[in-house]
Amino acid sequence: MLTIAALIPARYASTRLPSKLVQDLGGKSVIQRTYLSTVNTGVFNEVWVVTDHPEIKQQIESIGGKVFVSKMEHQSGSDRIAEAMESVEADLIINVQGDEPFQDEKSLRDLIEVFWDSEVQVASLKTKISAKEAQNQNAVKVVTDLQGDALYFSRYPIPYNRESLPDLTYWKHIGIYAYRREVLKEYASLVKSELESIEMLEQLRLLENGYRIRMVETVHVTIAIDTQEDLEKARKLRFE
Repeated sequence: MLTIAALIPARYASTRLPSKLVQDLGGKSVIQRTYLSTVNTGVFNEVWVVTDHPEIKQQIESIGGKVFVSKMEHQSGSDRIAEAMESVEADLIINVQGDEPFQDEKSLRDLIEVFWDSEVQVASLKTKISAKEAQNQNAVKVVTDLQGDALYFSRYPIPYNRESLPDLTYWKHIGIYAYRREVLKEYASLVKSELESIEMLEQLRLLENGYRIRMVETVHVTIAIDTQEDLEKARKLRFE
């Protein structure tokens, strides 16, 4: 049996919505909601929040959660959770985004299931979106090969619809990453790559260094809290 841990990177600073993880979401903060929804899926042997800030630490400990306080600056969420990895005993490490407070059990179980294939090193989620949504640079798109492994991720709408096909499928990347333990350790030792720096997408570091990322389809629509508008949408969806 594989042992599985969820590590939730929780950086306090944010650009578009300052201190977004401690904003109120139905009587609890965003990060508390993310932690609790992750625990409540029942998927994980352990769930930890990995943070750089005492307020987030206090909030998670106040609901009985486990916290690792990172000591270094990090280039990405995956780099941050890699620092905490030595404190966690697990075969698979799942990077659950701290600003996605509504986790889904089926999606997570489907993601983990692909690791019964010993060739799978890293896995992540994708969902179908409309051509209109594909134009949004905040919706990261992914294209895959015939085995379902990612060929590329981009903020640009890929593939480019040169012939204006009416039924072209676009896939949005859902930023939950599942790593074999040794691969996450290797990831954190890699230098930030050129494409990663251009697109500001951490997963491109893996592709540029020859790692495969198995993409798993989900129909669960997540809400990532990036802006005040996102926060209001999440409040109305679940708590009004």
